Amino acid sequence: MNLPTPQDLRERRIELDLTQSALAERAGVSQPLIARIEGGDVDPRLSTLRRIVEALDETEGGIVRADDLMNTEVIRVGPDDAIREAVRKMDEEAYSQLPVLQNGIPVGSISQSDLVHLDADARDEPVVSHMAESFPTVSREATLDEIGNLLDHYKAVMVTETGETVGIITEADVAARLS
Repeated sequence: MNLPTPQDLRERRIELDLTQSALAERAGVSQPLIARIEGGDVDPRLSTLRRIVEALDETEGGIVRADDLMNTEVIRVGPDDAIREAVRKMDEEAYSQLPVLQNGIPVGSISQSDLVHLDADARDEPVVSHMAESFPTVSREATLDEIGNLLDHYKAVMVTETGETVGIITEADVAARLS
């Protein structure tokens, strides 16, 4: 996954004939912040980067949908899988959370923060014993704005079609669009 560099942001802004002030206004941030990001003086939060990308997309006139952003390979665990399997997959894939799917349908989520207080004896317990609520779901046609609003409150968004999971989107996926 590649995140946009300050140079990527600057080049895209200039291609769209936007001033830093105009981009800042559209993204709901300050012009000095845009200047500092483009200058490489500050690393923005993913949520701020997402708002800047959305502002650039809106200026460009393209409507970005879930289908454009989602990863179709969904690394997941089942509710009956052992905790050790969830930990292995998170470590192997360098993810901090995973969706819990049963027959392709989201039923929960599990994250490292759900597991930090467990002792070694819990590694053979089923994921269902320690999982949290499921990530929200959207259709393939959901807009970037709708997805962004959900990502303000959740770690991921599941994309479903006729109830079955077909993809997943995180803030990093939204930010990676610029690269």
